[in-house]
Amino acid sequence: MSSSSSVQQAREALGRRLREIRKDSGLTARDLAARAGWHESKCSRIENGRTPPSDDDLRVYTLYCAAADQTADLIATARNIDGAYVEWRRMERSGLRRAQESVMPLWERTRHFRAYSSWLIPGPFQTPPYIRALLMSIRDRRALPDDLEEAVGIRVDKQRVLYEGGRRFAVVLEESTLRHRIGGPETMAGQLGHLLSLAALPNVSLGVVPLSTDRTALWPVEDFWVFDDSQVNVELVSAFLTITQPHEVGMYARTFAALADSAVYGAPARTLITSAIDSLG
Repeated sequence: MSSSSSVQQAREALGRRLREIRKDSGLTARDLAARAGWHESKCSRIENGRTPPSDDDLRVYTLYCAAADQTADLIATARNIDGAYVEWRRMERSGLRRAQESVMPLWERTRHFRAYSSWLIPGPFQTPPYIRALLMSIRDRRALPDDLEEAVGIRVDKQRVLYEGGRRFAVVLEESTLRHRIGGPETMAGQLGHLLSLAALPNVSLGVVPLSTDRTALWPVEDFWVFDDSQVNVELVSAFLTITQPHEVGMYARTFAALADSAVYGAPARTLITSAIDSLG
């Protein structure tokens, strides 16, 4: 799905929600437009996702539809829509460095990081050779300008957040991430050994969901990060997704908690990592 179609679907979903609020209040679109002093077509345009509502539009909806308790959530939803979906090609058009730099303010202000991955070792836990192999693949696959070494340096520098500011990291990995060979056996052996050392840090909780776990109730999902309780970032194939709507952030936080409950920690987690190292031959 492209970012533009995702944004349009989000606008249409918001419009449907506003239509339900209006109908629950007993007002017709014409009634609401008359009370608000709008052209009578404005309600239809907003409710069908053709016109993005402003903050004031949403305050008017909730005021006249007796739904003031939903105002803040609706405004957060609307503000999030246009900034939520950022295509990789737009973010990386000048190279990989910009994408690495763009998240630094968020990382520096966050104190509690929660990360789940079913694909790759998460960024702060990556070794330079692992980072280089990943970014080289992205550069070549997307035909980006070659600023590889600068991008690697920025990502490595970003890892200082592990050791500064009393930050806490809770990371849950699917066992499959330990088996995906990135950069060859030597790079993977170094990466997995580094993972063992980081798991010993007092501010790090590292869990691994074994391949043998029954996933009937909760199967593997997309990779995501939860930053404090304010934002979630999700990496998609085509785009970078930012979520700030409170109820959606809460959904990811609950999903993380459930995945964390299915993981193993301490000696059992170290055994799975060591087994992955041994399998490299």
